[in-house]
Amino acid sequence: MFALTFLGTSASVPSAERNHPALLVEAAGQRVLIDCGEGTQRQLLRSGAGFRRLDRILLTHAHFDHVLGIPGLFSTLGLRQNSDVTTVHGGPGTLDIVIRMLAGLWGAGRAPIPVEFMPLTEGPVIDAGEFVVDCFPVRHRDTDSFGFSFRSPARRHLLSDRLAALGVPDGPIRGELAEGRSVMIAGGRTIDPEDVLGPPSGGRKLVVIGDIETIEGLSKHVVDADLLVIEATFLDRDAPTARDYGHLTAAGAAAFAAANNVRQLVLTHLSGRYRDEEVLAEASKIFPNSRIAADFDHVVI
Repeated sequence: MFALTFLGTSASVPSAERNHPALLVEAAGQRVLIDCGEGTQRQLLRSGAGFRRLDRILLTHAHFDHVLGIPGLFSTLGLRQNSDVTTVHGGPGTLDIVIRMLAGLWGAGRAPIPVEFMPLTEGPVIDAGEFVVDCFPVRHRDTDSFGFSFRSPARRHLLSDRLAALGVPDGPIRGELAEGRSVMIAGGRTIDPEDVLGPPSGGRKLVVIGDIETIEGLSKHVVDADLLVIEATFLDRDAPTARDYGHLTAAGAAAFAAANNVRQLVLTHLSGRYRDEEVLAEASKIFPNSRIAADFDHVVI
């Protein structure tokens, strides 16, 4: 299960209702922040998520609307005497900008909290056991940008009727079967896991993409996602402007979701030049299971 809290859903210019981009993903006791726009620390408080441990910060790219909240957040965590190491992942160019930003405030190699910087390359980023995170490069102007795929494995559960029919007693022996190991029961009979396990179920896939100018070549990362979070900064009537600024239209995002068997589409990075209803209408016409993200929305998959 992945629980998402949208902390900021605006494009580069915030509004009274929308803060700069940030998304909190919680899973298996881990808290992962994707991007950290200006004001993210206050959004954490307003959302109720608070300043509890942040295990990781994943940065899609280094444009300031996505990273300027880091110094303020780190300063507050330092004042709260946070001793946990926060790992920041980003492209090499992105991390260079963040490190220089922190150095300008606290000195070279210094920060108010323990922090570790890990450059991204395509492939695995996090293996938390209960879920894994992979990253993949995307194109957005002159940045080293990345998208992220969160996956929790499908699991097979014991079938109570089969256990009863085969006379498998309660207790540790059932745990052995659940772990995929054969057991021997009274009478010397061997029970194999395949005798009592149902089909795989419960696996989830979440894909989060920040600013992006083209979806070319990305289908393999998005296909069959339970939830796709992606920008929709422009409407299709302004597609030439979207191309000039390296962004996607609502129609483009919806077509991408429809072509890749995505179950639900959430559009974010929204511009104040449009009404939410316009953006949703354009996307829904192509992909009906679309929604517009608002600050403090909470989505669970």
